[in-house]
Amino acid sequence: MENIWDIKADAVSEGDNLRDVRPLKKYQDRVGTTYYVFSKAMFHNPRYIIPKDNFTLFYNFLNGGSREYPSDGNIPVDIGANKAKIVLKRLKDIAEDPSQKFHSSAKQVLVNGELDLVRGTIKLYLGECTTRDWRRKRSTDDIDFWISDHILLEHILSDLGWIKNKTTREWEKKVTWTDAWTGRMKSEVLIASNDKVQGMDFGSGSYLEGSNLKAIIKKKLTRGHDVDLSDIINVAIVNKIPESRNKNSPWSAFEEAANLRHRRVNSNLISFSRYAHGVADYLGRVSESIALFKGLVKHQFYIPDQNIMKICKISSHWLSTQIPDGADATRQRIYSNLARQQRKKLQYSVNLRDVAYRVIELLNSKHIDIVFEIEE
Repeated sequence: MENIWDIKADAVSEGDNLRDVRPLKKYQDRVGTTYYVFSKAMFHNPRYIIPKDNFTLFYNFLNGGSREYPSDGNIPVDIGANKAKIVLKRLKDIAEDPSQKFHSSAKQVLVNGELDLVRGTIKLYLGECTTRDWRRKRSTDDIDFWISDHILLEHILSDLGWIKNKTTREWEKKVTWTDAWTGRMKSEVLIASNDKVQGMDFGSGSYLEGSNLKAIIKKKLTRGHDVDLSDIINVAIVNKIPESRNKNSPWSAFEEAANLRHRRVNSNLISFSRYAHGVADYLGRVSESIALFKGLVKHQFYIPDQNIMKICKISSHWLSTQIPDGADATRQRIYSNLARQQRKKLQYSVNLRDVAYRVIELLNSKHIDIVFEIEE
């Protein structure tokens, strides 16, 4: 077993071996095929314990706190994305102004569009590749640019007030924002790196290959920390990641990862399917809880007016524009959105379970006389 996949994998950082990837059971059939059956799993998060009863699950969802996401930083991803937009806008301004020193270089850099110049978490955010819930709750500490002319990028960063750390040689900027749940001001240091120049290696002999969705997924599958698997799951929920013969498709990232036949990567593929099944079940429960209790938002007896208005304040999930006049109009708006969320969560569950099944079958196709299964 130890020669096929790692039974201890890295969950948070390199070498921590915190993820247990041992099967629930092992058995062999009459023709000698060995079956390994794994349990479904959910990401450990001490800040949010999934309620056992559907009412509490519904109430948490209503208040914007249905669950947290594994993150590799402390800055809300939308804050980081806004800073990336400012850099990209300055780059575009230079490309449109022939009098600028870096005019020609900026035009060349932008030949494939702005989204081609960022990767990682910020790319997933700007490309709207993930769930809206992820986009509201995911945190990071850095922007990964993918710009061939590092002198041009450093010129822009310096011009926008970023400071180069002489020790780490990374560009830093202090950012401040208001926490939506506590109302308190928070500040952290945001880092800007240029992966195109650094050519960073993320293990298993897998180097960064580009900034498209396929390249991001492959890198995250190869490293396989909880935050990486969670990000891919949130991509799969929305995009389904259909099978494709296109070598640049996101699905080809899974195929190339499976073809590595690397113990760590095999372990990450098993873990992805386990967590995907677990999250799919969770999303199904959320849909069910909404179906059962969404009518409560219409009644002041269950949710007083002041609580309805507070929900709008802390969870922009419910209102796309300003808060309507009065609690009754607000209740109707939230009820209508709940009905949509009920359908959406159920569809997300179906999408995710489909990808999870296909990934484990892909892994099975690479091994003779061995079958991996996830418990029903």
